[in-house]
Amino acid sequence: MANPFVHIELNTNDVGKAKDFYGKLFDWKLSDMPIGPEMAYTMIDVGEGTGGGMMEMPGFPPAWLAYVSVNDVAASTENAKDLGATVLRDVTEVPGMGAFSILKDPTGAIFAMWQSKSG
Repeated sequence: MANPFVHIELNTNDVGKAKDFYGKLFDWKLSDMPIGPEMAYTMIDVGEGTGGGMMEMPGFPPAWLAYVSVNDVAASTENAKDLGATVLRDVTEVPGMGAFSILKDPTGAIFAMWQSKSG
C-alpha cells in the first residue's frame, strides 16, 4: 500500500480566529489538548477523511503542513535526504504518540513524515 496523508496541520499566528473561521466554514469539531505550560494543540475532527490540528506559530507565515505516514521515520528521512530533500526538522518524538520529521522537497515544497508509536 502507498503511504497516505494522515494528518494536516495549520500553523498560524491566531488560532482563535482560525478555529472560528474553519469551524463555521466546514463544521469541523475542534478540541484543545494541552501540550505545555500555557500552550494547547487544537485537534481537528472532520468526521470521515483525514483530520488534523492547529497550533500557534508566532513569527512565521500561516501555512498548512501535510503529514505522510511511514513505517520508519528515521530511515524515510534519510531516504528523502538521499533523493534531494532538505531536512528542516530532524526526527522528533512526540511522547506516547510517535515521531515526525519536516522536510523540503527538491522543488521547495514543505511536507512532514509521521510514524505512529506501535503497541
